[in-house]
Amino acid sequence: MKHNGGLLFRELSKNQFEFKTKIKKTHLNTAGITHGGYISSIIDSGAGTAAFRASRSSRCVTISLNINFIASTKLDDEIIGFVKVLKRTKSMVFLICHLKSNKKIIASASGIWKILK
Repeated sequence: MKHNGGLLFRELSKNQFEFKTKIKKTHLNTAGITHGGYISSIIDSGAGTAAFRASRSSRCVTISLNINFIASTKLDDEIIGFVKVLKRTKSMVFLICHLKSNKKIIASASGIWKILK
C-alpha cells in the first residue's frame, strides 16, 4: 500500500479501527472515478491491519472478502474506512468494513482472515 499512497491507521477501541487515504490521479480509472481495484485494495489492507491487531499481532491472510460498491469518489476525495471485528477465534478473525467519503458510504465489505501460527 505504501506505493499507492499509503493508509493512515488508528485503533478506536479493542474491536474498532479506522483508516484513511486521499485519492490521487493514479487511483482513477478512465471514467475519472476511483478504480474499483484500488477500493478493494484499501479495504483488504485496512481490514487486514485490523485483523492483525485483533489477533494480537499475529500474521493474518485474507480467506474471504465480499465487497459491495455503492458510490464513486474522485480526485482529491478523502476516503475513511471503519472496521469492526465481530468475532475472533484461535484461528480466524471475522469483521465488517465500510468506506465513507464526503459523508456518504461508498463501499461495504465483510471478510474472514486466517490467523497464521
